[in-house]
Amino acid sequence: MIMEKRLAIIDLGTNTFHLLIAEHVQGKYEVIHRERSAVKIGVGGINQDVIQEEGIERAITALRKFKETINQQGIITTYTFGTSALRKASNNQDVVSRIRQATSLQVNIISGDEEAEYIYKGIRSALDLGDHSSLIVDIGGGSVEFIIANKREALWKRSFEIGGQRLLEKFQKHDPITENEIRNLDTYFDSSLTELFQALQKFKPTTLVGSSGTFDTLSEIHCATQSISYRETDPETPLTRQSFYSTYQELIIKNRDQRLLIPGMVEMRVDMIVVTCCLIRFILENHSFEKIRVSGYSLKEGVLASLALKD
Repeated sequence: MIMEKRLAIIDLGTNTFHLLIAEHVQGKYEVIHRERSAVKIGVGGINQDVIQEEGIERAITALRKFKETINQQGIITTYTFGTSALRKASNNQDVVSRIRQATSLQVNIISGDEEAEYIYKGIRSALDLGDHSSLIVDIGGGSVEFIIANKREALWKRSFEIGGQRLLEKFQKHDPITENEIRNLDTYFDSSLTELFQALQKFKPTTLVGSSGTFDTLSEIHCATQSISYRETDPETPLTRQSFYSTYQELIIKNRDQRLLIPGMVEMRVDMIVVTCCLIRFILENHSFEKIRVSGYSLKEGVLASLALKD
Protein backbone atom coordinates (compact mmCIF):
# COMPACT_ATOMS: atom_id res chain seq x y z
CA MET A 1 0.00 0.00 0.00
CA ILE A 2 1.07 3.59 -0.58
CA MET A 3 2.10 4.99 2.79
CA GLU A 4 0.78 8.51 2.17
CA LYS A 5 -2.68 7.03 1.77
CA ARG A 6 -2.68 6.50 5.53
CA LEU A 7 -3.82 9.22 7.89
CA ALA A 8 -4.28 9.68 11.62
CA ILE A 9 -7.08 11.35 13.55
CA ILE A 10 -6.67 12.34 17.20
CA ASP A 11 -9.62 13.32 19.38
CA LEU A 12 -8.49 15.24 22.48
CA GLY A 13 -11.46 14.54 24.71
CA THR A 14 -11.82 15.98 28.21
CA ASN A 15 -11.52 12.52 29.76
CA THR A 16 -10.00 10.34 27.04
CA PHE A 17 -7.67 10.92 24.10
CA HIS A 18 -8.34 8.71 21.07
CA LEU A 19 -6.10 7.84 18.14
CA LEU A 20 -7.51 6.39 14.93
CA ILE A 21 -5.36 5.40 11.95
CA ALA A 22 -7.00 4.68 8.62
CA GLU A 23 -5.83 3.57 5.22
CA HIS A 24 -7.33 4.43 1.84
CA VAL A 25 -8.13 1.11 0.17
CA GLN A 26 -10.15 0.68 -3.04
CA GLY A 27 -11.87 4.04 -2.81
CA LYS A 28 -12.66 4.04 0.91
CA TYR A 29 -10.96 4.40 4.28
CA GLU A 30 -10.44 1.35 6.46
CA VAL A 31 -9.50 1.73 10.11
CA ILE A 32 -6.31 -0.20 10.81
CA HIS A 33 -5.48 0.96 14.33
CA ARG A 34 -7.29 2.33 17.40
CA GLU A 35 -5.75 3.49 20.64
CA ARG A 36 -6.97 5.43 23.66
CA SER A 37 -5.51 6.98 26.78
CA ALA A 38 -7.27 8.19 29.94
CA VAL A 39 -5.68 11.63 30.09
CA LYS A 40 -8.38 13.46 32.10
CA ILE A 41 -7.21 16.94 31.16
CA GLY A 42 -10.27 18.47 32.81
CA VAL A 43 -9.54 17.22 36.33
CA GLY A 44 -9.34 19.98 38.93
CA GLY A 45 -9.96 22.89 36.57
CA ILE A 46 -12.89 22.05 34.32
CA ASN A 47 -15.38 24.32 36.10
CA GLN A 48 -12.84 27.14 36.41
CA ASP A 49 -12.18 26.99 32.65
CA VAL A 50 -8.51 26.16 33.05
CA ILE A 51 -6.37 23.11 32.31
CA GLN A 52 -4.11 22.37 35.24
CA GLU A 53 -0.37 21.79 34.81
CA GLU A 54 -0.73 18.09 35.68
CA GLY A 55 -3.33 17.73 32.93
CA ILE A 56 -1.06 19.41 30.38
CA GLU A 57 1.77 17.06 31.29
CA ARG A 58 -0.50 14.00 30.99
CA ALA A 59 -1.68 15.27 27.60
CA ILE A 60 1.87 15.68 26.28
CA THR A 61 2.90 12.25 27.57
CA ALA A 62 -0.07 10.57 25.86
CA LEU A 63 0.43 12.47 22.60
CA ARG A 64 4.12 11.59 22.46
CA LYS A 65 3.10 7.92 22.58
CA PHE A 66 0.49 8.50 19.88
CA LYS A 67 3.14 10.26 17.78
CA GLU A 68 5.47 7.26 18.09
CA THR A 69 2.72 5.04 16.67
CA ILE A 70 1.98 7.55 13.90
CA ASN A 71 5.65 7.76 12.92
CA GLN A 72 6.01 3.96 12.94
CA GLN A 73 3.11 3.81 10.46
CA GLY A 74 4.86 6.28 8.16
CA ILE A 75 1.98 8.75 8.36
CA ILE A 76 2.43 12.29 7.11
CA THR A 77 -1.05 13.73 7.67
CA THR A 78 -2.58 13.91 11.16
CA TYR A 79 -5.81 15.68 12.09
CA THR A 80 -5.91 16.65 15.77
CA PHE A 81 -9.11 18.01 17.33
CA GLY A 82 -9.61 19.69 20.69
CA THR A 83 -13.08 19.65 22.23
CA SER A 84 -14.82 21.01 25.33
CA ALA A 85 -11.99 21.27 27.89
CA LEU A 86 -9.72 23.03 25.40
CA ARG A 87 -12.58 25.00 23.88
CA LYS A 88 -13.47 26.62 27.21
CA ALA A 89 -10.04 26.84 28.85
CA SER A 90 -8.63 30.34 29.34
CA ASN A 91 -5.13 28.90 28.83
CA ASN A 92 -5.99 26.89 25.73
CA GLN A 93 -3.52 28.68 23.46
CA ASP A 94 -0.69 27.97 25.87
CA VAL A 95 -1.70 24.28 25.97
CA VAL A 96 -1.90 24.09 22.17
CA SER A 97 1.51 25.77 21.87
CA ARG A 98 3.13 23.38 24.33
CA ILE A 99 1.61 20.37 22.55
CA ARG A 100 2.98 21.63 19.23
CA GLN A 101 6.45 22.20 20.68
CA ALA A 102 6.55 18.76 22.32
CA THR A 103 4.97 16.68 19.55
CA SER A 104 4.73 18.87 16.40
CA LEU A 105 0.97 18.20 16.42
CA GLN A 106 -1.20 21.17 15.43
CA VAL A 107 -4.42 21.10 17.47
CA ASN A 108 -7.61 22.41 15.88
CA ILE A 109 -10.05 23.47 18.61
CA ILE A 110 -13.54 22.96 17.21
CA SER A 111 -16.82 24.57 18.23
CA GLY A 112 -19.62 22.64 19.93
CA ASP A 113 -21.64 22.82 16.71
CA GLU A 114 -18.77 21.36 14.68
CA GLU A 115 -18.32 18.63 17.27
CA ALA A 116 -22.02 17.74 17.05
CA GLU A 117 -21.85 17.64 13.25
CA TYR A 118 -18.88 15.26 13.26
CA ILE A 119 -20.60 13.05 15.83
CA TYR A 120 -23.70 12.83 13.64
CA LYS A 121 -21.62 11.90 10.59
CA GLY A 122 -19.78 9.25 12.60
CA ILE A 123 -22.96 7.68 13.91
CA ARG A 124 -24.63 7.81 10.51
CA SER A 125 -21.69 5.83 9.11
CA ALA A 126 -22.17 3.18 11.81
CA LEU A 127 -25.95 2.85 12.11
CA ASP A 128 -28.91 2.90 9.79
CA LEU A 129 -30.89 5.62 11.54
CA GLY A 130 -33.91 5.04 9.32
CA ASP A 131 -36.63 7.54 8.40
CA HIS A 132 -37.86 8.23 11.93
CA SER A 133 -35.87 10.67 14.03
CA SER A 134 -33.55 9.57 16.81
CA LEU A 135 -31.98 11.53 19.65
CA ILE A 136 -28.22 11.10 19.54
CA VAL A 137 -26.51 11.67 22.89
CA ASP A 138 -22.72 11.89 23.11
CA ILE A 139 -21.58 12.37 26.71
CA GLY A 140 -18.05 13.63 27.06
CA GLY A 141 -16.15 14.81 30.09
CA GLY A 142 -16.68 18.48 29.26
CA SER A 143 -19.71 18.71 27.00
CA VAL A 144 -22.73 16.70 25.91
CA GLU A 145 -23.80 16.83 22.28
CA PHE A 146 -27.48 16.26 21.48
CA ILE A 147 -28.49 15.71 17.86
CA ILE A 148 -31.97 14.89 16.60
CA ALA A 149 -31.54 13.23 13.23
CA ASN A 150 -32.59 10.60 10.73
CA LYS A 151 -30.52 8.83 8.09
CA ARG A 152 -30.71 11.82 5.74
CA GLU A 153 -30.07 14.85 7.91
CA ALA A 154 -29.55 16.38 11.32
CA LEU A 155 -32.77 18.18 12.18
CA TRP A 156 -31.48 19.87 15.34
CA LYS A 157 -28.20 19.86 17.25
CA ARG A 158 -26.74 21.55 20.32
CA SER A 159 -23.67 21.21 22.51
CA PHE A 160 -24.16 21.78 26.25
CA GLU A 161 -21.24 22.25 28.65
CA ILE A 162 -22.60 19.67 31.10
CA GLY A 163 -20.14 16.81 30.59
CA GLY A 164 -19.29 14.15 33.14
CA GLN A 165 -16.21 15.78 34.68
CA ARG A 166 -18.06 19.07 35.09
CA LEU A 167 -21.01 17.31 36.76
CA LEU A 168 -18.77 15.17 38.95
CA GLU A 169 -16.79 18.09 40.36
CA LYS A 170 -19.84 20.32 40.71
CA PHE A 171 -22.38 17.93 42.24
CA GLN A 172 -21.00 14.64 43.55
CA LYS A 173 -19.27 15.26 46.86
CA HIS A 174 -20.02 11.84 48.38
CA ASP A 175 -19.38 8.28 47.25
CA PRO A 176 -21.84 6.60 46.98
CA ILE A 177 -23.78 9.59 45.65
CA THR A 178 -26.51 10.87 47.99
CA GLU A 179 -30.21 11.26 47.22
CA ASN A 180 -29.86 15.01 47.71
CA GLU A 181 -27.04 15.17 45.16
CA ILE A 182 -29.21 13.28 42.66
CA ARG A 183 -32.06 15.77 43.28
CA ASN A 184 -29.64 18.67 42.74
CA LEU A 185 -28.52 17.12 39.46
CA ASP A 186 -32.14 16.74 38.33
CA THR A 187 -32.84 20.38 39.17
CA TYR A 188 -29.77 21.41 37.20
CA PHE A 189 -30.77 19.30 34.19
CA ASP A 190 -34.30 20.68 34.31
CA SER A 191 -33.04 24.26 34.14
CA SER A 192 -30.16 23.62 31.70
CA LEU A 193 -31.88 21.49 29.07
CA THR A 194 -34.97 23.56 28.23
CA GLU A 195 -33.92 23.84 24.57
CA LEU A 196 -33.45 20.08 24.34
CA PHE A 197 -36.90 19.25 25.65
CA GLN A 198 -38.51 21.81 23.38
CA ALA A 199 -36.79 20.09 20.45
CA LEU A 200 -37.91 16.67 21.68
CA GLN A 201 -41.50 17.91 21.74
CA LYS A 202 -41.14 19.29 18.22
CA PHE A 203 -39.39 16.36 16.50
CA LYS A 204 -40.59 13.45 18.71
CA PRO A 205 -37.65 11.05 18.28
CA THR A 206 -38.50 7.43 19.07
CA THR A 207 -35.01 6.05 19.66
CA LEU A 208 -32.18 7.20 21.91
CA VAL A 209 -28.78 6.60 20.31
CA GLY A 210 -25.86 6.85 22.72
CA SER A 211 -22.23 7.15 21.74
CA SER A 212 -18.88 7.36 23.51
CA GLY A 213 -17.71 6.78 27.05
CA THR A 214 -20.62 6.03 29.34
CA PHE A 215 -22.72 4.29 26.71
CA ASP A 216 -19.81 2.06 25.68
CA THR A 217 -19.37 0.99 29.29
CA LEU A 218 -23.11 0.47 29.83
CA SER A 219 -23.15 -1.79 26.77
CA GLU A 220 -20.12 -3.69 28.01
CA ILE A 221 -21.78 -4.21 31.42
CA HIS A 222 -24.98 -5.36 29.70
CA CYS A 223 -23.07 -7.88 27.61
CA ALA A 224 -21.12 -9.16 30.63
CA THR A 225 -24.27 -9.71 32.71
CA GLN A 226 -26.17 -11.30 29.80
CA SER A 227 -23.24 -13.45 28.60
CA ILE A 228 -23.25 -11.69 25.23
CA SER A 229 -20.07 -11.32 23.22
CA TYR A 230 -18.83 -7.70 23.27
CA ARG A 231 -16.41 -6.16 20.78
CA GLU A 232 -15.64 -2.50 21.28
CA THR A 233 -14.73 -2.10 17.60
CA ASP A 234 -18.24 -3.06 16.42
CA PRO A 235 -20.23 -0.21 14.81
CA GLU A 236 -23.15 -0.99 17.14
CA THR A 237 -23.23 -2.76 20.51
CA PRO A 238 -26.22 -3.94 22.58
CA LEU A 239 -28.08 -2.17 25.38
CA THR A 240 -31.69 -2.25 26.60
CA ARG A 241 -33.76 0.13 28.75
CA GLN A 242 -34.19 -2.59 31.36
CA SER A 243 -30.44 -3.21 31.49
CA PHE A 244 -29.73 0.50 31.82
CA TYR A 245 -32.08 0.92 34.78
CA SER A 246 -30.69 -2.19 36.46
CA THR A 247 -27.14 -0.88 36.13
CA TYR A 248 -28.18 2.61 37.24
CA GLN A 249 -29.68 1.24 40.47
CA GLU A 250 -26.39 -0.54 41.16
CA LEU A 251 -24.25 2.50 40.45
CA ILE A 252 -26.04 4.91 42.76
CA ILE A 253 -25.65 2.68 45.85
CA LYS A 254 -22.03 1.61 45.34
CA ASN A 255 -18.75 3.35 46.02
CA ARG A 256 -15.82 3.45 43.62
CA ASP A 257 -14.25 0.17 44.74
CA GLN A 258 -17.60 -1.60 44.53
CA ARG A 259 -18.33 -0.17 41.08
CA LEU A 260 -14.98 -1.43 39.83
CA LEU A 261 -16.14 -4.98 40.64
CA ILE A 262 -19.15 -4.73 38.32
CA PRO A 263 -18.44 -7.04 35.34
CA GLY A 264 -17.71 -4.91 32.28
CA MET A 265 -16.80 -1.77 34.23
CA VAL A 266 -13.87 0.20 32.79
CA GLU A 267 -11.61 1.98 35.30
CA MET A 268 -11.24 5.14 33.20
CA ARG A 269 -15.02 5.65 33.48
CA VAL A 270 -15.69 4.48 37.03
CA ASP A 271 -15.64 8.00 38.51
CA MET A 272 -17.88 9.87 36.08
CA ILE A 273 -20.35 7.10 35.27
CA VAL A 274 -22.66 7.81 38.21
CA VAL A 275 -23.41 11.42 37.26
CA THR A 276 -23.59 10.66 33.54
CA CYS A 277 -26.09 7.87 34.19
CA CYS A 278 -28.14 10.34 36.23
CA LEU A 279 -28.29 12.44 33.06
CA ILE A 280 -29.35 9.48 30.91
CA ARG A 281 -32.01 8.48 33.45
CA PHE A 282 -33.34 12.06 33.52
CA ILE A 283 -33.68 12.11 29.72
CA LEU A 284 -35.42 8.72 29.66
CA GLU A 285 -37.86 9.88 32.33
CA ASN A 286 -38.76 13.05 30.48
CA HIS A 287 -39.35 11.72 26.97
CA SER A 288 -40.81 8.48 25.70
CA PHE A 289 -38.26 6.41 23.77
CA GLU A 290 -39.09 3.00 22.35
CA LYS A 291 -35.52 1.72 22.54
CA ILE A 292 -31.86 2.50 23.16
CA ARG A 293 -29.06 1.90 20.68
CA VAL A 294 -25.32 2.32 21.19
CA SER A 295 -22.99 3.47 18.43
CA GLY A 296 -19.34 2.45 18.53
CA TYR A 297 -18.56 5.39 16.24
CA SER A 298 -18.42 9.06 17.16
CA LEU A 299 -16.38 12.19 16.45
CA LYS A 300 -13.21 10.66 15.00
CA GLU A 301 -15.20 8.38 12.65
CA GLY A 302 -17.23 11.43 11.64
CA VAL A 303 -14.03 13.24 10.71
CA LEU A 304 -13.03 10.19 8.66
CA ALA A 305 -16.44 10.13 6.94
CA SER A 306 -16.08 13.83 6.10
CA LEU A 307 -12.62 13.27 4.62
CA ALA A 308 -13.93 10.38 2.54
CA LEU A 309 -16.60 12.62 1.06
CA LYS A 310 -13.92 15.11 -0.03
CA ASP A 311 -11.93 12.44 -1.92
